[in-house]
Amino acid sequence: MKSLFRIFRKSNQDESVFVVSGLPRSGTSMMMKMLEAGGLQPVSDNLRTADDDNPKGYYEFERVKKLPEGDNSWLPEARGKVVKVISALLEHLPKEYAYKVIFMNRQMDEILASQRQMLIRSNKPTDKVSDEQLAEMYRKHIAKVDAWLKAQPNISVLYVDYNQMLADPRASIDKINAFLDELMDIEKMADIVDLSLYRQRK
Repeated sequence: MKSLFRIFRKSNQDESVFVVSGLPRSGTSMMMKMLEAGGLQPVSDNLRTADDDNPKGYYEFERVKKLPEGDNSWLPEARGKVVKVISALLEHLPKEYAYKVIFMNRQMDEILASQRQMLIRSNKPTDKVSDEQLAEMYRKHIAKVDAWLKAQPNISVLYVDYNQMLADPRASIDKINAFLDELMDIEKMADIVDLSLYRQRK
């Protein structure tokens, strides 16, 4: 009976599109890698390769950026898999699919410091917008996204705190596993957490 229940949960899981979201530099790439290790197949084209900012890869899928243009023909093949969608693009996910969203939160000062470091490595200007202005813009954006997510009947959300996950990986992984119907390999997920990559600590 237990095995039949597991098969039933797995069949339900296969109908959902799993999404990892959040602000840039909030831990989305690490979460993608953890979910891959735990048993979910990532939707990724590997066009953006690993670098000093993300040594273990970005797990991006370029066509996600075309969601605002209506390019979502790839979504049927994404059911039962996990794809990274930045928070600004969530509202463009078509409503005819069911989604389970893992939304990454991180201390704002760490996000800003990490983004600044990326700009420096890319030889891009870092003074176009002050940290204070950018932080306020991000907070308003997150509040708007949170309200939108709560209003979507086809979307369930689990908020994961990046800082808490690094401090106590197993507690966060247990919550993720429960959210995903306890079908994940939690030991392999825990192996992915790498404190050496936690470089913008505050």
